[in-house]
Amino acid sequence: MAQPASCNSSQGSDQSYQRAWSLVGIMAAALVVFVVFYDNLASLWRTWLGDDNYGHGLFVPPIALYLVWEKKERLLEGDGAGAWLGFVIIAAGMGLFIMGKLATLFVVQHLALWVVIVGLVMAAWGLRGARILAFPLGLLMMTIPLPQFLFQHLSGSLRAISSTLGVTCLQVVGITAFQDGNVIDLGPIQLQVVEACSGLRFLFPLMTLALLCAYFLQDRFWKRVFVFLSSIPIAIVLNGFRIGMIGILVEWWGKGAADGFIHMFEGWIIFLVGVALLVGEVMVLKRLWPQPQEHAARVESPEPSRRGMVPEECARQGPGQRPTHAGFTSAQIPWAMVSGLVVVGSLGMWATQLDAREDRLVPRQLFADFPLQLGAWEGTARPLEEVYIDALRFDDYLLADFHQKPEESLPINLYVAYYHSQRSGESIHSPQSCIPGDGWLIESVKIIPLDPLTPSLATVSINEVTIKKGEARQLVWYWFRQRQRNLTNEYLVKWYLLWDAVTQGRTDGALIRLTTPIPAHGDLSVAKSRLAEFGGLVYSHLEPYVPG
Repeated sequence: MAQPASCNSSQGSDQSYQRAWSLVGIMAAALVVFVVFYDNLASLWRTWLGDDNYGHGLFVPPIALYLVWEKKERLLEGDGAGAWLGFVIIAAGMGLFIMGKLATLFVVQHLALWVVIVGLVMAAWGLRGARILAFPLGLLMMTIPLPQFLFQHLSGSLRAISSTLGVTCLQVVGITAFQDGNVIDLGPIQLQVVEACSGLRFLFPLMTLALLCAYFLQDRFWKRVFVFLSSIPIAIVLNGFRIGMIGILVEWWGKGAADGFIHMFEGWIIFLVGVALLVGEVMVLKRLWPQPQEHAARVESPEPSRRGMVPEECARQGPGQRPTHAGFTSAQIPWAMVSGLVVVGSLGMWATQLDAREDRLVPRQLFADFPLQLGAWEGTARPLEEVYIDALRFDDYLLADFHQKPEESLPINLYVAYYHSQRSGESIHSPQSCIPGDGWLIESVKIIPLDPLTPSLATVSINEVTIKKGEARQLVWYWFRQRQRNLTNEYLVKWYLLWDAVTQGRTDGALIRLTTPIPAHGDLSVAKSRLAEFGGLVYSHLEPYVPG
């Protein structure tokens, strides 16, 4: 039966009205989120551009937006009322954002941005809309950088596995090779498997691509999970094979084959091989285990659009009567979303002022006055390169090499970085995050006691780290002086930073680090006793320069 002309007209008018409201809401939400989270978006952009491990992040948001655009008709079919659960999620995300600001944790702020986006989707389109956009929202999680402690742990584990696989490849083709930690010994040439060779720059983009393949694979759920999880061993094995190939090329053509264009070209070839393996895997799964016909028909026959159907309400109404069409009407504005945007805007504007807050400053002496004669140890101050000063952004620092007379004895390097006020982008950097960046391999980490030479001071716990690069080995002791506390755990530092910012109005603190070489085939206990004596002297002199 033909649909009444008046019903067609009113239905089209409601659809236009709904689309207009949707566009206004999306633009308003995008503007508010952009303004409030500008610093975080800028940080993500710099990471995607400057860190090869996260370069795939440049492509994920456009892909996610395309997937959302594909589902726009299904979103507009909803009742447009939204869900107040979305408002609760938005409020929780903004609480997370404020905590990340106070604790100077960008990873928490990035996670807060994602939570707020999820909350806005749910507040605008309800639980149904969140289910429709579940995959694009989940895909955005692949762009968030890992916390540094997790990244370094994962990188170290993958380097060890890749080194073992590389040596195995070399031995299979008859090349004599031995593994010493992350060093591959080819006799006259040693290859250091540094952080850039861990395989993470293959693993992250390949996992993202596998997630997309699993999404477009309209098949059983277990096949999709298998495709995604298989990207992990594929990336690890291919990276180990790549290291083996580099070893073969170095054996044939010298160490230059491990650098420059050849090295980069090998990486691209291996990544393309990984992509081909994923595509081949999808084809094999579809051929060997075809899905049941009923399931295939259900997957390939999407829910028909309501635009071509005659609504029951419209069919019952007479000519000239306006239907009660679902959508963004004046009576059905998604107030949960509107309220959520108000919360994001108001709390966001307040949170951004945290970076401009005035913390309570404690009087202290400058490191320029720090004594360079500590007992039998005589020091020479060294300037830090400008590039490191710009990156670390401390307020005062001390860098000096100390020798114990006679000067032929092994030196101890003392580095102290002090911050008057810590905030996002201006906070203490953990040595465990910085050490691998210089090509050093962390061999062991443990917590030990340090006894100050002044009897009135209590024993303090410190981190002891042994590191290695090639044949060189060093012993590193460090700890964090945060207000009245001496800490060894980086994340306790962040917790107390949040707590003291709220309760005391203070975020000052310092990193104290001592480093000394370990002689080749030398006794580690000798280096420890050297640091113990000097560390006790340093700790006894710190109070005027790093107040509690």
